[in-house]
Amino acid sequence: MSIEAEFVTSAASAADLPRDGLPEIALVGRSNVGKSSLINALVRQRIARTSATPGKTRLVNIYRVARGGGAPVYLVDLPGYGWARGDTREFDELTRAYFTRARDNGSACGHARPHIAALLLVDARHPGLPLDRAAWAWIERTVEGRAVVATKIDKLARGRRAGAMREFEAVFRHPVLPASAVAGEGLKDLWILIDRLATHTRGSR
Repeated sequence: MSIEAEFVTSAASAADLPRDGLPEIALVGRSNVGKSSLINALVRQRIARTSATPGKTRLVNIYRVARGGGAPVYLVDLPGYGWARGDTREFDELTRAYFTRARDNGSACGHARPHIAALLLVDARHPGLPLDRAAWAWIERTVEGRAVVATKIDKLARGRRAGAMREFEAVFRHPVLPASAVAGEGLKDLWILIDRLATHTRGSR
């Protein structure tokens, strides 16, 4: 299936975020969990910058993606939380500004109201980290359309994967989709999930 993807902008504030009302799928997760790598794997091209240095993504990076001639969506790479150096105010402020747009009535200022869903990305090797649990609790309170994706599943031996997923699902009390940007595992199912979340956000208008 053909995929058209383009970088739109790196947003430093709410004023720089999309205002056209397209569904937005926001990727949330700890620094170095693999958000940018997963975007590249999904669109089959190196469109998002990746780095081994935690905290490299400090802006909201936005990509417009259309698959198989379908309606476009935005994939949104949010700043990671929990990096070892530097404070987290950029994450807190930008994330708050990003998600609270969905609560505002954009039509009052001539803008389409954004429709946002969230994917919490967690490292498959580390079930139940406190920061991930706190992020999921915040997402549950804030975003109606949401899901959990366990990245880097290729780093786990196959015999350990089922047990790790059970542990994740016990922690989050929600299904967890395993995926690997490197090996391509789970990407088809992840696109199905993204399509479902995008359809849900369109239907909530």
